Amino acid sequence: MDRTGVDAAADAGAADARGESRWPMALAILSVALLHETLPSQLTVQQSRFLPWLALAVLLALIIGDPGRIDRVRTWLRLLTGLIIALITLANMYAAIRLVIGIIDGASFDQPRELLYAGAAVWLTNVVAFGLWYWDLDRGGAAARARGSDRSPAFVFPEMQHPEHVRPDWRPAFVDYLSFSFATATAFSPTDVSAIKPWAKLLVVCESLVSLALAALVIARAINVLT
Repeated sequence: MDRTGVDAAADAGAADARGESRWPMALAILSVALLHETLPSQLTVQQSRFLPWLALAVLLALIIGDPGRIDRVRTWLRLLTGLIIALITLANMYAAIRLVIGIIDGASFDQPRELLYAGAAVWLTNVVAFGLWYWDLDRGGAAARARGSDRSPAFVFPEMQHPEHVRPDWRPAFVDYLSFSFATATAFSPTDVSAIKPWAKLLVVCESLVSLALAALVIARAINVLT
């Protein structure tokens, strides 16, 4: 192999070492897609069962287009990633709106556990959906971060402020954004991660409002059914 080939192989290996694994993100997407299909029929999009298959198809396209770790900066890969996150978000928004309307109108559920399960599934999907948005939008996405994006971050993690406790090349991965999303949905207040860009702050506000509305309405309705 000539020198050019050696350098190319070394660059590819270095990029692979920096890029994060796609499996945590892929498993999260498949899990919430399956959760959506187990919801009561009145909460699913047109009572259809297409979402898991569509999510699987888009994930396969992403894996084929960027095999191994996430390190290829391609416009079509970003568009596909945004598409699958948008599909999950829209499907869950539909379920959340239908659930809220049903609770306000006094729609009946077969058992209180069905109501609690539906609320928990929609709430959990909301956490994953916002975690995916944070992960995909921050500094141009996972691939851009892996290649050393020069964009300023939208979120400041504790590891950034205390670099002595992490490896020198540490960058936030999907699990970090998912953890932040979960904390936002449960605390309804700032966490150890700070959103510092306006769009990031607005997303945090939206997630907190949705989580608060779901928690308050579902729990109140469940208590009413039980009593």
